[in-house]
Amino acid sequence: MALKIKYLNSKIGASKNKAIILAKDSKISDLKGIFEDKTNQKIINFLNSNKKSKENKISSLNLDFDKKLIIILLAINSESFESEKLGAKFYDFLKSNQVDDILIFGSNFKSVAGKIKFESFLHGAELKSYEFNVYKSKNKNKVINLNIWNNKSSNDQKEKKKLNSLLRGVNLTKDLVSEPGNILHPDEYAKRLKKLRNFGLKVTVYDKKKLKRLGCNALLGVGQGSIRGSYLVTMEWKGASSKSKPLAFVGKGVCFDTGGISLKPARFMEDMTYDMAGSAVVVGLMKNLALRKAKVNAVGVVGLVENMPGGNAQRPGDIVKSFSGKTIEVLNTDAEGRLVLADALTFTEKKFKPNLIIDLATLTGAIVVALGSEYSGLFSNNDKLSKELFNAGEKVDEKVWRLPLHKNYNKLMDSKNADMQNINYVGGAGSTTAAEFLQRFIINKTPWAHLDIAGMAFSKYAGALNSGGATGYGVRLLNKFVEDNYE
Repeated sequence: MALKIKYLNSKIGASKNKAIILAKDSKISDLKGIFEDKTNQKIINFLNSNKKSKENKISSLNLDFDKKLIIILLAINSESFESEKLGAKFYDFLKSNQVDDILIFGSNFKSVAGKIKFESFLHGAELKSYEFNVYKSKNKNKVINLNIWNNKSSNDQKEKKKLNSLLRGVNLTKDLVSEPGNILHPDEYAKRLKKLRNFGLKVTVYDKKKLKRLGCNALLGVGQGSIRGSYLVTMEWKGASSKSKPLAFVGKGVCFDTGGISLKPARFMEDMTYDMAGSAVVVGLMKNLALRKAKVNAVGVVGLVENMPGGNAQRPGDIVKSFSGKTIEVLNTDAEGRLVLADALTFTEKKFKPNLIIDLATLTGAIVVALGSEYSGLFSNNDKLSKELFNAGEKVDEKVWRLPLHKNYNKLMDSKNADMQNINYVGGAGSTTAAEFLQRFIINKTPWAHLDIAGMAFSKYAGALNSGGATGYGVRLLNKFVEDNYE
């Protein structure tokens, strides 16, 4: 159910259902002017019976046969992410209890100051309320109306705007990842990205003809079996001095991955619509940076292809020459994402000369075996960059875990017939050898990090801040990374 938030000047005539946020040590004086004395006493009795609670708790009291009072009880001090989690939990409570209209009191927030960040609480509820129902013919328009009265602690319009920009960026990422492959193929994707110009981004689209002239044959080889086009799209945001080098974010955009001639098993192949999630994170991030007028120069680069079998498809054993000039023996056409990124990384480094490069990709199944759905894999040539990403991830609960790069892994990607091969035939360390392959295309030793998000981009189950499906993982991580270190 969608969540609609409205700020009110009066509680009169508002929703019959009410909600209030309280600390365990709240007093009856904190409730003055909010409820009748009879209701206040009910609340105090509830607090007295929950004094030993060590966790945040959401409970419902019946005020009348058809009226509820929902009490959000704070047991511990809340960091921003804890506030977001509590907001998401509140949304789930409303949904599961079929409460579709409620008034939440903001007049008591001073009494719980330091225990909750109210705007983050609302942000968590909005993140959790996301649903992708574009193709459903029924039940599309159900809404939970969340009315807020007298929000004295939240006059910070700047914070609201910032979180709204982030929400819109995350939701764009989720929308893109959720689209089916017959709708969001590379041609349509490139067309949608042009619309980002409306937000102040400079968008440049390199089509098949331009890419051929540039020599991006690694990327083009992946898409040559499809009737759709192949593209490299750049999105530039200039929010700082023109002399300031941009931060670069590069994303894998394989809109559907059959594996090509090295065909995947049929079971679960339908999930391969999300093989473009790395690119979607970059797109969502760039929209967010533009909306909040981030004081930074940034560029997003995405390679958009469709990996299909066909009469013109790339064969195992083919050798292609990349944009960097290095040749690649394609031993497995299902190791295609690294071919797309190979050209995108070198192109980004050469054209934009960035301060740093971070790439994101649903690159390997091996990372899911190693880390499951708790961490993305982080590989980097730079300790400072790795630490900044790790710290940002901890703050927003989009965690990363650094894994090794080493010359002994790197040599496993050497080929007898070309400069390198696109898989490690020896076996083992699949995520690391894939990262070693990518590192070969960072030509000028630019600080670089690779995030393998295969276990994080999509979930069959609901998470703390998402309802299952596309998670939007990476937008909040990179936004925090930029905010804390480069603005």
